[in-house]
Amino acid sequence: MIHTGFSTEIADAVSALNATRAEWRVRQAGRYGVTRFPSPARLAEAVQHLSAALFPVRLGGFRGGAAREDDFVAEQLRDGLAILREQVASELDYWQAECDAPFDEDQAEMIVRHFTASLAEIRSLIDADVEAAFVGDPAARSVDEILISYPGAFAILHHRLAHQLHQLGAAIVARLISELANVRTGIDIHPGATIGPRFFIDHGTGVVIGETAIIGANVRLYQHVTLGARSPLGLSQVSPRERFARHPILEDDVVIYAGATILGRVTIGRGATIGGNVWLLDDVPAGAVIVQPGAVRLDTDAAQGVAAQLAGRAR
Repeated sequence: MIHTGFSTEIADAVSALNATRAEWRVRQAGRYGVTRFPSPARLAEAVQHLSAALFPVRLGGFRGGAAREDDFVAEQLRDGLAILREQVASELDYWQAECDAPFDEDQAEMIVRHFTASLAEIRSLIDADVEAAFVGDPAARSVDEILISYPGAFAILHHRLAHQLHQLGAAIVARLISELANVRTGIDIHPGATIGPRFFIDHGTGVVIGETAIIGANVRLYQHVTLGARSPLGLSQVSPRERFARHPILEDDVVIYAGATILGRVTIGRGATIGGNVWLLDDVPAGAVIVQPGAVRLDTDAAQGVAAQLAGRAR
């Protein structure tokens, strides 16, 4: 409990916050009337239920035997989809301020119905991603270990769900789901990015994949890879292609090693390999290997001289 001696300070803070909100609402030109907005906490609950429905034993903790498994999945879907519908409806309320005509009464219901119909395909894609991780990582002991513990698997599961919702028009709900993975793993995948099957992010921390990126099948990324956009000088100088197709295209079987940065609508050809810490702004042909210049090997005397110089600077 706050001491009553703070009553004056609280009253002053309430008044100041009221004035700040009023200024914000004026700048937002009427959006202050929004009463509902999607909740990250509620969407985290929804994803937990959906993950349990997709993988009842490994992620849902189901131990009731095969005869009861479908009942468990149905229960998880009912709970998860109910929350999802509520959150999509909240997003539609938010966007209503931007629309001249009202949304259909069943718009949220329709989005969730279409999303539900895609769940089997999403499960198949995640299975393929996990299998690709098992093939690509000799440290992995089993596909189950990958699904339940690898940050890349956690991130791609969230992306597969978020991407489908983004495609169906629930852009904010999708973005919040993708951010749940980002907070936990440090992997930032925009839900608009198109990612083919058998996708593997090894280690993962610091990976960034932009909204209009297109990634083919059997692609592997390592930590701190950026598939980003070039910073425009001004919106008036940006062509439609640069504005709406501003991230890289990775064709099938591409491997990108740690720390590489690829910017703009460039194409990395099929089977190409991009080495660590490479900076790319241009297309790469199929099968190419792009690396930095090799490190220079010094003889003993030269190496000792460099070490002495570095030690002197450190002082």
